[in-house]
Amino acid sequence: MKPFAYSIAFLVLLSMTPTVVLANDSVYTDLDTDHCKTLSPEDEEGGGISLRCKGFKDYDVYFKEGDLRQSLFYGHLNTAYIDGAFESFGPFNYTGPKIEWRLGAGGKPVATILRWFISNVDPETGEPAPALKGQVLVVSKVAGEDGKGCVVGYVDALANPDPNAMARQIADTQAEGFVCGTDTADFTGVRGPRAADHTHSFPE
Repeated sequence: MKPFAYSIAFLVLLSMTPTVVLANDSVYTDLDTDHCKTLSPEDEEGGGISLRCKGFKDYDVYFKEGDLRQSLFYGHLNTAYIDGAFESFGPFNYTGPKIEWRLGAGGKPVATILRWFISNVDPETGEPAPALKGQVLVVSKVAGEDGKGCVVGYVDALANPDPNAMARQIADTQAEGFVCGTDTADFTGVRGPRAADHTHSFPE
């Protein structure tokens, strides 16, 4: 077969090949609160503190803690959200140290995934019980031009066989179109008894 005929055959074959949709990529950063900038000093009475930490490129991580409950936001957050937004869980809780950033077109981060540990209380003792500790993957929208970031969805990491894949699916399909302060984040998949109720507060 002549070279020209080879080229035609290749183009025909290429046109018959289904278009492959590439999944978003992940990059990982550490949450190191020992090396963050303090935005508000620690409240000795309530134990609250607000920090700005290094994230991915110029997308910062905003960390808050109050009454042994933590809250994180990401990206180019506006002042109202930095000062007035807080999303967490009802029981005492803390986060894991590794943040997964889901990158969309052009390598722009669109969402994050972070593991939360929930200190559920034993009803018989009234104290947090290690045997009842929950784990939830929290998927958050990264703040962009509008300055608003928030939680998009939750996955019970103990009740689902592949919670990381589920969290990435939420990040890739729901984060960009999610309207913070209007849309409601909820659990995807099976929610077990250790996945506590989530809480949130947004600025007016």
